[in-house]
Amino acid sequence: MRNNIRISAAAAVTALALGATACGTASDPARKSEGGKVDESKALVVAASPTPHADILEYVKKNLAEKAGLKLEVKEFTDYVLPNTATQSGEVDANFFQHKPYLDDFNKKQKTDIVPVVNVELEPLALYSKKVKDLKDLKAGQTVAVPNDTTNEGRALHLLADNGVIVLKEGVGTDAKLSDIKDTKGLQFKELEAATLPRALNDVDAAVINGNYAIEADLKPVEDSLAIEKADGNPYANFLAVKKGSEKDPRVEKLAGLLNSDEVKAFIEKQYAGAVVPAFGPVK
Repeated sequence: MRNNIRISAAAAVTALALGATACGTASDPARKSEGGKVDESKALVVAASPTPHADILEYVKKNLAEKAGLKLEVKEFTDYVLPNTATQSGEVDANFFQHKPYLDDFNKKQKTDIVPVVNVELEPLALYSKKVKDLKDLKAGQTVAVPNDTTNEGRALHLLADNGVIVLKEGVGTDAKLSDIKDTKGLQFKELEAATLPRALNDVDAAVINGNYAIEADLKPVEDSLAIEKADGNPYANFLAVKKGSEKDPRVEKLAGLLNSDEVKAFIEKQYAGAVVPAFGPVK
C-alpha cells in the first residue's frame, strides 16, 4: 500500500485547525534538535498534487532519497489552496504543485510568505473537446470552460488567443480576465475550478485543462488536445516551495538536488511522453 496520505478538503481544514498544537513545525522543537538546528533525522513532509507531483516525489523517495540520507513523506492534496496553507501553517515542510504566477498571486491575496526553491517540471496547458475534432470546428454559441483562478485563467485565455480562438485586448498580461477579451468570436465562457474541468468536458463544447488534471483524467495532452502550450520560454514551470526561512533546511536542499537530477529528468521523459517536461533550474 502506498504511504501517501490523500487528504480531502474537509479533513485538511480540520488538520490545519489542529496544526498549531498537534503538528511540529519547521520552527518548533518537534522538528529541531538541541541548539536550534534542524533535525535531519526527521522526515521532510511535502504536500503535492497527485499527478505528476506526488508521482515524481514517490520516485525520488523509492529510488534516490535513502542514498542521499533523506527521509521523505508525501501528502497528497487535490486542490490548489490547501498545499500552500498547510505549508504556511507548518503542517507540512514544503510543497510541490504550483508555478510562479500562481504563487505570487496567492501570497498577495492570502498574505502568506511562501517562496520557490527550484524549478522541476512544466505541464503544458491544453484545450480539449469531446464534441469537436479541430479548432476550426468551434463555432459561435458554443461554450468553452476555463480555470477560475486568476493566473490559470489568464494562462488559458492566452492559449486561446495564441491559437486564434479569441482576440485579447492589446497589452493584456498573464492575469487576463474574461473582460479582457476583445473579440469572443461568439463563444460563451464558463469559469470552473481547475480540478473540475475534466469532468465538465461532457457538459461544455471545449475546456482548457491543466496538465496534471488532464493526466489524472487519462487525457493525453500531446495526442488528445486541440491546442497546447509551447514549452520554450514558458513561465509556468512547477517548483518545490517552502515557507520563507526554510530554504536552507538541509533536507530541502537535498530534495531540491534530487528533483533536478539526471534520474528524475529521465523518469519524467519516459513516464509522461511530453505531457510533462523537465524544467530544471533556478526560479526566475
